[in-house]
Amino acid sequence: MLNWIWIGMMLVAVICGTITGRLDQVVKSITDSASFSVTLALGLIGVMALWMGIMRIAEQAGLIRALARLLRPIMTRLFPDIPADHPAMGEMVLNIAANMLGLVNAATPFGLRAMKTLETLNPFPGTASNAMCMFLTINTSSVQLIPTTAIAFLAAGGDPQPTRIIFTALFATMISTIVGVTAAKCLEKCKRFQIRESH
Repeated sequence: MLNWIWIGMMLVAVICGTITGRLDQVVKSITDSASFSVTLALGLIGVMALWMGIMRIAEQAGLIRALARLLRPIMTRLFPDIPADHPAMGEMVLNIAANMLGLVNAATPFGLRAMKTLETLNPFPGTASNAMCMFLTINTSSVQLIPTTAIAFLAAGGDPQPTRIIFTALFATMISTIVGVTAAKCLEKCKRFQIRESH
């Protein structure tokens, strides 16, 4: 689908450029953008490596485990159907903690294992349970304490203060998480979205 959207946008640009007699500007814009994308990608390598390295040190120092301990009381309230000592709870906590620190590569294995373990508790295998929906909501709208990717993009784009986005990102992701969790909690109580025995 995304490929078709991109093709459509390029066709529209070419057609509009042809009609308005500015096709040369369209071609120049395309080549300039392609050149900039290479420069941006190269710049991202260094910045991403730096931040990922810092976060990896934090991970090895036990920061994720400490954050996970702080999150555990909240998680037991968000996932009342999952026993507090169940492995799924630990994997979800570690995934969310890693996401909050911008450690996407470290978070993914925890997330996959959490989903797999949650499926073992699912009374309707093959259909997402309330706990799985809630976990996906929190994972997608994850609170970002360190928005590593955004900082890398800003730094690669020449922003003199790329870290100024930290508080904005923190506020925005907190709001998105609150809205997402509220919506998930409301929808799981709605009969229309509840899983019936016949399914």
